[in-house]
Amino acid sequence: MASPGKKSFALRLDPALYTALERAAASDFRSVNAQVEVLLREALAKRGVKVEAGEPAKRGRPVKEEDADG
Repeated sequence: MASPGKKSFALRLDPALYTALERAAASDFRSVNAQVEVLLREALAKRGVKVEAGEPAKRGRPVKEEDADG
C-alpha cells in the first residue's frame, strides 16, 4: 500500500535490473522503492528538471501528549 500522498503504479522491470536495484538499495540501507525514487530524482536533476520537495516522512514514535492534569 502506498504511503499517504504518494502515487502508486505498477512497474515491470527486467529481473536482472531488479536484482541490481536490490543490491544498490541494500548497500545504501534503503528499500528498493526508495532507491528507485532516489535514482529518478538524480536522473531528473541531471537533466535540469526541477522536482518540488515532498513532505519528509515522519519517523520515530509519536510524541506523547501530556495529561490534562499535568
